[in-house]
Amino acid sequence: MRLDYFLAHTTSWSRKDAKRFIAKGKIRVNGEVVTKPNTPVTEECNVESHGETIQWRKEKYFALYKPANYVSALEDSESPVVIDLIDPEERKNLKIVGRLDKDTTGLIFLTTDGQWLHRITSPKHDCFKTYRVECADVIEESECRALESGVMLNGEEHPTSPAKVVKLSDKEILLSIKEGKYHQVKRMLASVGNKVEKLHRESISDVNLDGLEEGQYRMLTEEEINQF
Repeated sequence: MRLDYFLAHTTSWSRKDAKRFIAKGKIRVNGEVVTKPNTPVTEECNVESHGETIQWRKEKYFALYKPANYVSALEDSESPVVIDLIDPEERKNLKIVGRLDKDTTGLIFLTTDGQWLHRITSPKHDCFKTYRVECADVIEESECRALESGVMLNGEEHPTSPAKVVKLSDKEILLSIKEGKYHQVKRMLASVGNKVEKLHRESISDVNLDGLEEGQYRMLTEEEINQF
């Protein structure tokens, strides 16, 4: 494989970042400085950056900034899908963690690690997801308190778990929830008499988009992976 691919797969760097570091002579392969991104390497090579060895990862963990109008799926007959935003050589065996509605933007994960995926999505795991919610009407304090206490969604037998709410403006809040029911945020706002106009997921647990622009993705760091 190419050295820039190796680095993008094993660090939080983009391919562009990897090429820049390589060109500056910041990378050693088997003890020698290399300056060409297409330098061939294998999983067994000793690759170093700033004196630290970079280990090849058997599993892949990506954070992706999902744009609007993309479907959180691996394939769709009518619309573009999020897997299209991943480099072709990275797509094999990827699964989507934390799906978003087609019109919703923000953070989703993709991984080849099924056990890690299960830990995040399991109801037993207290994993808060934080959304920036723009509403059609003014958010009253009573609505915020109701969301924080838990609301009954149409068709459900039990109320939602208590949410965290931070009011940003008259019509905008940050809403953090642990569950992942179908259209949950939109249904929660409907239950208090409001309507979601725009929805964006900012973070999952302590992992955020970290400077990504729409359609971009990055490798998760070891610290981020180990949160779950």
